[in-house]
Amino acid sequence: MANDYGSHRDQRAERPAGKRFRPSAQAPTSRPAAHAPRPRAAAPRPARGAAPHPQRVPMSTQAHVHGRSAHAHPAYARATAKRSGFPVVIGVLIAVVVVAVAAVFVFPRVFGGAGAAIEAGQPVNVVIPEGATGDLIAQTLVENHVVEDTGEYYAAVRKLGAEMQLKPGEYRFETLQDPIAVVKQLVAGPNVEGLKLTVPEGKTVAQTARIVEDVYGIPADDFIAQAKASNYKADFPFLSEADDDSLEGFLFPKTYTFSGTPSADQIIRAMLGQYRSDVLDALDIDAGLASIKARFGVELSAYQLLDLASIVEREGLHAEQRSHVASVFLNRLAGKGDFAGRAYLQSDATLMYVTGGEVTAKDIQKIDSPYNSYKNAGLPPTPICSPSVEAIRATLDPTDSNDLYFFITQDEEFFSETYDDHQKSWE
Repeated sequence: MANDYGSHRDQRAERPAGKRFRPSAQAPTSRPAAHAPRPRAAAPRPARGAAPHPQRVPMSTQAHVHGRSAHAHPAYARATAKRSGFPVVIGVLIAVVVVAVAAVFVFPRVFGGAGAAIEAGQPVNVVIPEGATGDLIAQTLVENHVVEDTGEYYAAVRKLGAEMQLKPGEYRFETLQDPIAVVKQLVAGPNVEGLKLTVPEGKTVAQTARIVEDVYGIPADDFIAQAKASNYKADFPFLSEADDDSLEGFLFPKTYTFSGTPSADQIIRAMLGQYRSDVLDALDIDAGLASIKARFGVELSAYQLLDLASIVEREGLHAEQRSHVASVFLNRLAGKGDFAGRAYLQSDATLMYVTGGEVTAKDIQKIDSPYNSYKNAGLPPTPICSPSVEAIRATLDPTDSNDLYFFITQDEEFFSETYDDHQKSWE
């Protein structure tokens, strides 16, 4: 069979385990290419010995020179030189001043450098952070050449009365844009939709880390290193039960959108917040756990429920089937029938968490791991993936049955109360 952990050979005759098969979901991996700046044609170099002609530059860098500079006529210079050398000295000084001014304010625009001219109309992305002050916004816009100077920006803000209406987020502007248009966009809100991060249900922390790396370029190892329960217990108290300092099961599967490139911490916080809102706040966990105790005699904590739901996620294919799978595992945990006094889940899915793929009869016998539910009674120490809300609902409201076995493929499903009946489902 194919599933999120890998391919699996049919071991029907070798063990009584419930199992199921399904193909893996493909996570998005493409990343848009960054925009490359448009090359600027170099301006022609002035003739040697001639004073360059000043060109218009942005107000933030333009020099204002009052008065006109005059070039002395050669004949006039020779005539006056005979009378006095003083006018010649004055002319030379004027020429020096003109060249110096050009060198400071004109040459950089013509030949490049820190004061190089900015071509208007070029696209530029700007991120306005949450809680940014007016001065920071103005500085950010000027540094990115969206507006020429802060004065023009402030004037536009005052004219539109927008001081308290500017919104954080990522924006697409153009260089040397009209300040009024810029402020109107800041009032309207971000106009750039960030890259989407889609994390399918049934993924482990390690698999989620690889998806994050594909989308945002954050190294998977860095994400995994950050994904520790101890880093977030203060802000998310429901993590107090998490075993092995693990966030396994809590990184809620969903599509997320972030402005700019988020950090691993920002992504993890968003996923934990989504788990809190979509699971803990939306579902009546306490009532469901009380019902399970009354119906099956099995007492679970909220963390153990998540643990069991992660196995149900991996074993079932749809909501109704998952509810039936949940009842099988709860009957086993309760020690019913063939499992009297032996609360073994016997699930391939828990051992796949260790192998990362196919599970064989030899693995079942040889692998000594708390996730080997053939050799260890009860639930594994942590969830084995992040279950969907559907799987959590199914686990909270399991089917009424006395079944202890199941056999599931893409096309068939068989649930049985006894091992003899379970064997018949293979024939």
